This record gives sequence, C-alpha cells and structure tokens, in this order.
Amino acid sequence: MIYLKTPEEIELMRKACDLTSRTLGEMAKWVKPGVTTHKIDSVAKEFILDNGGRPACLGYGGFPGAVCIEVNETVVHGFPSTYSLREGDIVGLDVVVELDGFNGDMCYTFPVGQVDEKVLALMKTTKESLYKGIEACREGGRIGDIANAVQTYVERRGYSVVREMCGHGIGRKMHEDPEVPNYGRRGTGPLIKNGMCIAIEPMINLGSRNIVIESDGWTCRTRDRKPSAHYEHTVAVLGGETHVLTTFDYVKEVLGESYI
Repeated sequence: MIYLKTPEEIELMRKACDLTSRTLGEMAKWVKPGVTTHKIDSVAKEFILDNGGRPACLGYGGFPGAVCIEVNETVVHGFPSTYSLREGDIVGLDVVVELDGFNGDMCYTFPVGQVDEKVLALMKTTKESLYKGIEACREGGRIGDIANAVQTYVERRGYSVVREMCGHGIGRKMHEDPEVPNYGRRGTGPLIKNGMCIAIEPMINLGSRNIVIESDGWTCRTRDRKPSAHYEHTVAVLGGETHVLTTFDYVKEVLGESYI
C-alpha cells in the first residue's frame, strides 16, 4: 500500500533529510586512504545521535552498522569493517536517518584519491542518471517513467543496470511501497501522485549487471567483481512539483574540486 503524505508530514521528512544530508557531509571528511570503513560508520552514528536522530540501518533485520558501505565491486548493503580505504578505491556511503518519526535516505559514491578514468566516468554517468530519474518523476506519470529514464541513460553509455535491487517509497518506515526499479518501460507501474515520497537510487555496473549475495546474507557485489556506483536522493511530490529533499551540497563543500 502506498502512503501519501500530507504537507505537514513532508516538512518533517524534509528535516529528516537535512540531517541525513549533513551526516553524509560529515562522513565525506573521512573518505581518504588509510581510514577504515568502521571509522566512517562510527562518525556517522555519533553525528546522527548527537543531532537527535536515529541511524535507521543499525539493527534493521540484524544489520550491524549505522551506514551501508560499498567499496569497489560492492553494490549495496556492505558492512562496516576493519578494511582501510586505499588509493584508487571508490566507496558508496548509503545512510538512512530517522528524525521525529520520519526517514531520509541518500547515497553518494566517493573517489578515494586518484581513481581510474573509466571508473570516474561510471560514477559521473550514474549520478547523472539519478537526476534523469528525478526529472521523470512527475505527478500524473508512472514509476516506469523514472525506471526507463535511468535505464536508457546508462545503457546508451555502455553500462549495466542492477535489476534485483531498487529504490522505494519512504516515510515513517525506511522501506515503503512502491518499489522504484532502475529499468522498465515508460507508462507502466504505479501512478505518481501528490504526497508520494520515494527514494530514487540508480545502482549501475561497469561490467555485467549480474550480482552475488555474499554468505553474510547482506553484502551484494558484482559477479564479475568490476566496480559499481550508487547515488540516491529522497524526493517528494507536493503541489504538482517534485522536491528533492536530500542534497549533495554538504558533500560538495568537503570535496571541492574533486566533487564528481
């Protein structure tokens, strides 16, 4: 069932999304060679709690971290660990924050130092596809319009779309209906209505679209072990317009010239 939000609820979502965005900015300060992913996770947890929020991923279905951390070939749901980031890595930081009963969800894939040009191109295209999906999110349209916009943009550039993982509705719960795939046909799927809040999140691979779930039951990686990139925003449809509730501005402040 799709839960449509009131303008007042969307304002609460906006506040949760602001804290989510600021948390991602704090984590961005620690994305550098030699820093463990566990350290980045602890920075996020402390910042969220200090600002009155709750790290929604922590304990969700037994997930052990405050943040999903996706290094190189990890697509989604990677655990924080003692792994130290290395020059040339890429790392996706996917954070969900609950504040005053509502959730914000976003992800950004960061370069660690100097990254191969082919991988940088993957990251750039994936991020651009996120905004193509957002542009296609219009009241009166269909979820398939978003899916098709992402798929068309990345596949024309030679990349592949992960099909087993998708975006989703969001609100009082981290995951709500509808599912928001990154592939599909225009004019299909649920109707986009006023009050709908969704997380749009392209997960795009440099190689094959095929994935593997590791033995921990969570970590999703590419089967061919080629890099995967992941970007995400939470958006709301309100007053006939689509509002992006999360922002990468805090990340941009930290990365400066290296901002993708």
